[in-house]
Amino acid sequence: MQQMLKQAQKMQQQIAKAQAELADAELTGTAGGGLVTATVAGTGELKSIKIDPKAVDPEDVETLEDLVVAAVHNAAEAARELTEQKMGPVAGGMGGLGLPGF
Repeated sequence: MQQMLKQAQKMQQQIAKAQAELADAELTGTAGGGLVTATVAGTGELKSIKIDPKAVDPEDVETLEDLVVAAVHNAAEAARELTEQKMGPVAGGMGGLGLPGF
């Protein structure tokens, strides 16, 4: 039982470290060959959108909207992959504790 508690404390520390690294990370996604760039935190929070003036066409707002959505999606996917990379090894180790749901 003592060993399980030590292992759980170690995993808790690893989770806290991974969460801190994710909070500090910034990931970008682009669309339209770089016409639109979205930046998100590792937690998935949208931080910024950059739009190249060449992407702004008052006659075709729908394309710009699509580019923004695609760039945000691309950045969110990068954040999800980073989360899996940081949290995956920790979550995988929880199976050894015999905890339900892990």
